[in-house]
Amino acid sequence: MAKPIDLSSLDLAALIASRVCHDIISSVGAVTNGLEVLDEENNKDMREFAMDLIRKSARQASAKLQFARLAFGAAGSAGADIDLGDARSVAEGYMENEKSTLVWEVPRLLMGKNKVKLLLNLLLIANQCVPRGGTITVELTNGDAEKPSFRMTAEGLNARIPTMVINLINDQDVERIDAHAIQPAYASLLAGDSNMSISMEKRDDSVVITAE
Repeated sequence: MAKPIDLSSLDLAALIASRVCHDIISSVGAVTNGLEVLDEENNKDMREFAMDLIRKSARQASAKLQFARLAFGAAGSAGADIDLGDARSVAEGYMENEKSTLVWEVPRLLMGKNKVKLLLNLLLIANQCVPRGGTITVELTNGDAEKPSFRMTAEGLNARIPTMVINLINDQDVERIDAHAIQPAYASLLAGDSNMSISMEKRDDSVVITAE
């Protein structure tokens, strides 16, 4: 059994790196496939298809990397503030490739690095709650940059709270923490560092996630 708080710094770094690689490998692989088609095909339609695939996949890989840089990366020196406008930009880029529509209702202001990282990680969790797609609304219910309150509402068909996610957020024992489970575990660690607590509630066809 394992808890997020028990992870060593080396294990945490390795698992996050694996998670980022997992997120972008399909897009990078699609670019490679498209290039192979260009090398082997003389058919005009096939070459146009390959170029469209390369362009789309390269955009997806870029959006995922930019999001990961802010959500998981250092994003500046220790204690640095981050513009929530930048968070919105990478969030919108990431969600363009997902099934759900993003509604961002957070004002543009400077906020501590780990609080912004927490906000972006909560978006990933909200996205897991509506696997068939829907609408994810992101709100700042307390506009104090020093002591903010976040709310995510994920609404869609068969909205649910994944069992492992809620266990990891509550720092409860799970069988193991792997590259798939590391993201909600990391969100839990970010919340602790920011002196915030995360809660999740199922409401009809939606899941509401709050951090305050």
